[in-house]
Amino acid sequence: MVQLEATLKAINGFVWGPYLLVPLLLLTGLYLTVRLGGLQFRVMGHAFWLAFIHRKEKGDVPGDVSHYQALATALAATVGVGNIAGVAIAIGTGGPGALFWMWITGLAGMATKYSEALLGVKYRRTDARGEQTGGPMNYLAFGVGGRLGRTLGAAFAVFGIIASFGIGNMVQANTAADQLASTWQIDHAQTGILLALATGAVILGGIRSIGRFAAAVVPVMIVLYILAALTVLVVFAERLPGALLMVFRDAFTGSAAAGGFLGASVLIAIQMGVARGIFSNESGLGTGAIAAAAAKTSQPVRQAMVSMTQTFTDTLIMVTLTALALIVTGAWSEPGLRGAPMTAWALEQGLGSGWGTYVVTVGVLVYAYTSMLGWSYYGERCLESLWGRRAVFPYRVLFAVLAYVGCVLSLEAVWTFSDIANGLMALPNLVGLLLLSGVVVRETRIYMAREDWRRVD
Repeated sequence: MVQLEATLKAINGFVWGPYLLVPLLLLTGLYLTVRLGGLQFRVMGHAFWLAFIHRKEKGDVPGDVSHYQALATALAATVGVGNIAGVAIAIGTGGPGALFWMWITGLAGMATKYSEALLGVKYRRTDARGEQTGGPMNYLAFGVGGRLGRTLGAAFAVFGIIASFGIGNMVQANTAADQLASTWQIDHAQTGILLALATGAVILGGIRSIGRFAAAVVPVMIVLYILAALTVLVVFAERLPGALLMVFRDAFTGSAAAGGFLGASVLIAIQMGVARGIFSNESGLGTGAIAAAAAKTSQPVRQAMVSMTQTFTDTLIMVTLTALALIVTGAWSEPGLRGAPMTAWALEQGLGSGWGTYVVTVGVLVYAYTSMLGWSYYGERCLESLWGRRAVFPYRVLFAVLAYVGCVLSLEAVWTFSDIANGLMALPNLVGLLLLSGVVVRETRIYMAREDWRRVD
């Protein structure tokens, strides 16, 4: 087992290291940004209007959930423990400069997310129950086409199923169980039973049930966490200018040793910022396209604009607030702190003793649960693309059962293996995005050529 874990860690280090996935994801985002003429900056206001004010198109349009519900489902999967623990690991290891590279990753990733969602809607199909299904499995098979497209689509689906059971389920459940046990001494098995029942109750209803739940819960959990982080920043407002200066300075000079922190080079700051940024917003992994394909819309470009607000919300808002709270309180350089406890300590400095731990504990529980709901849908669609509708119900039952298993087992090897699968999902997806970038540009230009494209009836 020790040898297996060492091997998995070595593979994971290569997949998510500075020579494969990290530069490929970042460069793909930058390439798409250039080809689309910086579209994410030009239409951001309209995109947020579509997502949060207009919300859905009128009339009989294909799809299963509204623009907003599709966005909420994707946000449910991405706004998770990575925003609490992942950001703390990035800042603690890479220093304050890692936040700058998270920003770059998020801004470039918006073009990637836009492209994924556009292709997800354009190449979606209607399944046996009349529901819309799409994602990288479809646009690789039908867009890229041929043996290459079918092979890439199948590879994405296989890795997507593995990741849904691992990082999308058992790892999330295990993290929540550990946090509840640490804070309130709740038994892991009790948490497992609760999560299994709660997960099964929602996912057995399919995307419509998941979409309704996510649309109700996601805004509340995001707003509450934002308020907690903003409170910390208000309390330490005099340190905020210095914190921002550190972010920009250390992004290019590295971080000096402080306390128990050994120091971080510029390369480590870049690697941690890009890797954790991508892990948080999932731009380039292709999962967001699966949720986008379910949206009620007659226009792929419209849903693509909505979908890219997910990356902005996750990285440019949630991640930024967490990182700045860590920096202004000095939590990032505090000896012995890492992951969620580091974020809890930072929040306690502004909210008062004990409150930071409670906010983080509740946040981890809710974020883990909603991430599981989003990932259950991703895995389901990947499975359906390989074996058809008959495999969906057994998958949903197994997914709920594994939520319990994740709470009661030690999952270090599962985490590493799932992280590898999560990364390998991106490889066929990125190939597809690059090969189909011309389609994305053409569809965008045709839509933008309409004089009334900003008006949605």
